[in-house]
Amino acid sequence: MALLAWQWRDLAAAEDALGDAFAAALRTWPVQGLPDAPEAWLIAAARRRLLHQARHTRLTLDPAVTALFEGEGDAGMPADEAVPDARLRLMFVCAHPALAENVRAPLMLQTVLGLEAQTIACAFLVSPAAMAQRLVRAKARIRETGLRFDPPEAVELPARLASVLDAIYGAYTLGRRNLSPDLPAQDLRDEAVFLARLVTTLQPDQAEAWGLLALLLHAEARREAQFDAAGRFVPLAAQDPAAWDADMALQAEQALLTAARLRHPGPFQLEAAIQSAHAQRRATGRTPWSGIAQLYELLVAHHPSLGARVGQAVAVAEAGNPAAALAQLDSLPETAVQAYAPYWVARAHVLKQASAPGWEAATQRAIGLTDDPRLRDFLTRGLQLPPFVEWEN
Repeated sequence: MALLAWQWRDLAAAEDALGDAFAAALRTWPVQGLPDAPEAWLIAAARRRLLHQARHTRLTLDPAVTALFEGEGDAGMPADEAVPDARLRLMFVCAHPALAENVRAPLMLQTVLGLEAQTIACAFLVSPAAMAQRLVRAKARIRETGLRFDPPEAVELPARLASVLDAIYGAYTLGRRNLSPDLPAQDLRDEAVFLARLVTTLQPDQAEAWGLLALLLHAEARREAQFDAAGRFVPLAAQDPAAWDADMALQAEQALLTAARLRHPGPFQLEAAIQSAHAQRRATGRTPWSGIAQLYELLVAHHPSLGARVGQAVAVAEAGNPAAALAQLDSLPETAVQAYAPYWVARAHVLKQASAPGWEAATQRAIGLTDDPRLRDFLTRGLQLPPFVEWEN
């Protein structure tokens, strides 16, 4: 997809042509057998579709493009591209300023990774219908305005970076929560980490790029400890710090230090600092909840996302003030939290920690809203524990 979009300079047309190529493959491959080079077959079929459509609509083509698509030109990427990786280049293309800001990252996830609108909606806390409409409107605007998706110049990259980072984080979140039927969870996580590393190479003076890399690496360092040998979810506080990847955690700390030296704070750096504080337990044997609560307070003051406000409440409760934590949870808009599983997990945790009524009902609500069966099993087991047994977040 990235290669076709770069060559044709029209994202919507390339996507349609590749879709037709997949449809043709479904018709012909079962009869003729799998080709020796399936990806090359798909690209060739998509190119033929684009050429046919262009001639049908009497579109004037650049002779170089015609030669390339008829197999007479060089399909390689130019050496002087500002972004050498085709996938990342297409992500920067999708961050075009003519597109609405709230559709840029979702468009990247659909176009570059091929995720469905329903899957993407989970990462951005909107309904599948709303996300589908958002993506349809964006593509309609592309077609109606004739927007040309030329690769951005190097000077344009910083202005488009925030949307690209959001998309990378969204991909990792989907992989970590194992919510994407479109791609294996590990593939999504690995791809996100790869892209995050690549962004820091291309934009080494952008603090938030380093902050995102630090955040992802801290999460990756604890990947193997998140589930036990039987595949059961292990909450953070119950994980053995010795099982964390020390080298990965060190890389995360180095990335966070690089971000701090650039002196341009942002939400990814604050979230990475929170994870860095959790990582201190490997050295000290304890989690600095008061410091984590302060970091959340700073994060919420400048970037009051729903997830940050829920995380702040949990940190306040762990720091010794469950009453204040419950008040913070009560202050969140009902419409925003009614279908947000982490809120109900946090509410159950805080109520149970305070030995207050209602934690069982909150747990049941969380179970009903949780997609991952392993997390549902963990929550169900929590219902069987006495109220004084602590949960972890």
